[in-house]
Amino acid sequence: MAHRLTSRDILALGFMTFALFVGAGNIIFPPMVGLQSGEFVWTAAIGFLLTGVGLPVLTVVALAKVGGGIEALSTPIGKSMGLLLAIVAYLAVGPLFATPRTATVSFKVGIAPLVGDSDIALLIYSVIYFLIVIGISLYPGKLLDSVGHILAPIKILALAVLGLAALFWPAGTPIPATQAYQDMAFTQGFINGYLTMDTLGAMVFGIVIVNAARSRGIDNSSLLTRYTMWAGIIAGVLLTAIYLSLFKLGSASGSIIPEAKDGADILHAYVQHTFGNFGSFFLALLIFLACMVTAVGLTCACAEFFSRYLPISYRTLVLILAVFSAVVSNLGLSKLIAFSIPVLVMIYPPCIVIILMSFTLRFWHNPSRIIAPAMAISLFFGIFDAIKASDHLKHLLPDWAAKLPLSEQGLAWLIPVLVTIVICAIYDKVAGSQHKKVIHSGINK
Repeated sequence: MAHRLTSRDILALGFMTFALFVGAGNIIFPPMVGLQSGEFVWTAAIGFLLTGVGLPVLTVVALAKVGGGIEALSTPIGKSMGLLLAIVAYLAVGPLFATPRTATVSFKVGIAPLVGDSDIALLIYSVIYFLIVIGISLYPGKLLDSVGHILAPIKILALAVLGLAALFWPAGTPIPATQAYQDMAFTQGFINGYLTMDTLGAMVFGIVIVNAARSRGIDNSSLLTRYTMWAGIIAGVLLTAIYLSLFKLGSASGSIIPEAKDGADILHAYVQHTFGNFGSFFLALLIFLACMVTAVGLTCACAEFFSRYLPISYRTLVLILAVFSAVVSNLGLSKLIAFSIPVLVMIYPPCIVIILMSFTLRFWHNPSRIIAPAMAISLFFGIFDAIKASDHLKHLLPDWAAKLPLSEQGLAWLIPVLVTIVICAIYDKVAGSQHKKVIHSGINK
């Protein structure tokens, strides 16, 4: 008889998935969207929730359906291109952007207000932070116990306190929306949802979730799929609740910090205003837990992935990835965000295409005919959106590219991809029908 997870373990798996998702970006970007969107906050929130919650949950479900990691999901584009996509995703949510950002955000929000925002303080903190990450990541088989049953519930409780405070004790009043949100609130929220990196994170965490279930003796593929989908749904519900409260927090903090540079400034100003000095300690603990759990999940996932393709052991890779992430984290939060935005704007469209198209595989004679060209087109036009999003490269953007439909909204890739899908789908139907005729004719002979 196949092993099954208890209700408590299923809930813990969902909590663990939620805890893995909620890291630095999930906490700092919604308050900034809430502050800047003013009277259009809920329109922007809908766009943000689509890319910040909807896509990650769909990704977890898609991975559960194909029964593997990102490599299984990318089968229609070929083994080599699928591996390249996986490497880019793992590096982006691993040592290049997301993992270092967990350290810089937790330092800036929780530690810098107490000890000062100096380079040496960040260096010391990052060393201690990643030593703890290494200590937990070296034992991936215990993640469901250490994260799902212990760290995740504490993290959820702390986020619930912050969320309820934002709903019942607003710190101030909203300020008028910035021009960008007045013109395009929905698409601004949609693009900001990219910055959480949760869709890329879901592509990476899928295997971590599956392995956590396997650590409980689950080896039946249908049960693994079911439990992974439940974990994604639980995480999605909790993410939505937290985001809505953080939008409210940012929107209602306009009058106390109208010139905030980022969401970290907003959070610190809010808790200081609402809870006083105790608030600073509470926020430091909350951010530390949120970022630490995500850093552990990312490090485990990246080490597990690269150990399959490099002649380096899992444990050695944990050390290498953590040390590299510590070095990158010392660039500072502002530089990390500025550098990551163009890259994310470029790689998100192909990821969105392959995730959504994975649910349509049964409709095509040969899915590669549709998915591969659509991803290529999305990457091509995503490059133009990336150039536009970069302060240092935007002068290189051709005039014709700036005039593409939806270019102003950062979605220049959308219409070309839809046209490509329609054309390739027609070709697939025609080619498939002709192939059937040839086979039928051969049988008759």
